[in-house]
Amino acid sequence: MLVLLEYLVVTFLAVFVIVNPLTTAFIFMAMLPRASEEKRRAIALRSVKVATSLLFAFALLGGVIFQLFGITLAAFRIAGGIILFGIAIGMIRQKGATEKETAEEVKADKGQVTEDISVIPLAIPFMSGPGAIATVMILTSEAPTVYHTGLVFLGVLACMVACYFAMIYSRYIVQYLGDTGKDILTKVFGLILAVLAVQFVINGISDAAIGFMLDTQMLDENEVEDPRVPARDHD
Repeated sequence: MLVLLEYLVVTFLAVFVIVNPLTTAFIFMAMLPRASEEKRRAIALRSVKVATSLLFAFALLGGVIFQLFGITLAAFRIAGGIILFGIAIGMIRQKGATEKETAEEVKADKGQVTEDISVIPLAIPFMSGPGAIATVMILTSEAPTVYHTGLVFLGVLACMVACYFAMIYSRYIVQYLGDTGKDILTKVFGLILAVLAVQFVINGISDAAIGFMLDTQMLDENEVEDPRVPARDHD
């Protein structure tokens, strides 16, 4: 039971650091500064539903996608780890004014946001972007049992719930943390994500090396056992 609980915590943190509900809260607050409480809740709920459905879909169809395109798990781990590491570096090196300037540009271009932003940009790409999708697919593919797979889905759901409450209480989060607090937490999340990304790459390289050695061993055994292979002349 304790092992499963630890797995759930690790899964939740892996998704949490890449989704980063705090960033979503700041963007949500910047784009809906004067929206009514009812509208804010409706948009937050819909964005969470869309993001959760998308992540669940990729988690379920990950194996099918691998088979369809002939992708090995080792290759996806390496590629996913590289992508996540790039995102992590961006989070660590991120300048504090970047998101603030982006929010101001949105206001300048569109004025007070009146259209539905629940799908784009909240659900996609902030809550279920390429990094989150890759993370969920890797975690699902690495799950050793059906119970661990269920915990991956539970971890994703818990993270989406955290995103919902982060958006609902974004006004208070922004006031309490400020830009400095948000930047510090973003860099910490980036460091954690970088470690996870490196581990994904290490696991992928290890799996690829083991697979290569097993394939080589099987080929050598087939050459010895196959009677159709002519004997070598040692003269």
